[in-house]
Amino acid sequence: MTVKTNGFMEGVFPDELKKILESLGSEWGDVVDDMESLQVIPLKGAMTNEVFQINWPTKSGDVNRKLLIRIYGEGVELFFKRDDEIRTFECMSKHGQGPRLLGRFADGRVEEFIHARTLSAVDLRDPEISALIAAKMREFHDLDMPGPRNVLLWSRVRNWLTKAKGLCSPKDAKKFNLDLLEDEINMLEKQLLQDYQDIGFCHNDLQYGNIMIDEETRSITIIDYEYSSYNPVAYDIANHFCEMTANYHSDTPHILDFGKYPGLEERRRFVHAYLSSAGDKPSEEKVKQLIDNAEKFTLANNLFWGLWGIISGYVNKLDFDFLEYARQRFEQYWLRKPEILGSSGVHANGYVVAAM
Repeated sequence: MTVKTNGFMEGVFPDELKKILESLGSEWGDVVDDMESLQVIPLKGAMTNEVFQINWPTKSGDVNRKLLIRIYGEGVELFFKRDDEIRTFECMSKHGQGPRLLGRFADGRVEEFIHARTLSAVDLRDPEISALIAAKMREFHDLDMPGPRNVLLWSRVRNWLTKAKGLCSPKDAKKFNLDLLEDEINMLEKQLLQDYQDIGFCHNDLQYGNIMIDEETRSITIIDYEYSSYNPVAYDIANHFCEMTANYHSDTPHILDFGKYPGLEERRRFVHAYLSSAGDKPSEEKVKQLIDNAEKFTLANNLFWGLWGIISGYVNKLDFDFLEYARQRFEQYWLRKPEILGSSGVHANGYVVAAM
């Protein structure tokens, strides 16, 4: 089956994928047998994979069956284990979360197409939608997922630092201050462990493209679990706040606008909605504590995604300036560290680190 998608995915579907589609077509029974009639639509905004919507005409001719094909990005094995991500995906389906897995092939998978709208950058600032996201995030965090409830953040970011150092040119390693980051990670872990932390199953990548809304029922669905793991829930909230600075559908998708980071009142509304979604009325002290903890975890978030950007810049061929994205995340780390932690900005080894 030849597909033409403006260079996103040209040529012929692999045999494994053909077999999955043939099996689905046989199971459904109402779709046309001619696979040449399938319409392939590339979906924009994915940062790790390439994602395509498939419209499959039915024999009646008036409707289409829809499904989603996800082609794994280059170098993803450096970030997570694909088998672990698939297990999470399948477990999510059992919990009634996200799409169903319809089939796997060597370079990707076929998923149920969710009849809902993917959010846009501006949706995250809508008070009603934001409250719905907060409640869904709380539900996500409370999921009982397999495996120990161990925080993965610190081991993962150390692992990524090692990989970034192995990939980087000496010039880039110096540019990104990689030799300073191990001490920064150690310092952050020590600082952030001083506060009591609620641990939950976190998404860790809650940008607007990973959130969908059913316009009729107003229900929220969270998708794409590549980076999901147990972590402090404050880290996940911090990640979501940081993602409000991004617009991956702009002409410059790698440019972050930190002026759009949510102000205190917007963060307070989100955290209050998050804590009250379980039916209890949270105290102002509890709201404030979670806001403060989330603010501290923005620092870990900037290191996490800064390292992700460096590694991606060396291994991923998607049309995205990963290294410039990384530069912005690290710059934001150094700029905000003194304000958030109340330090002088002097590195643990005595180096004064200027903004990049």
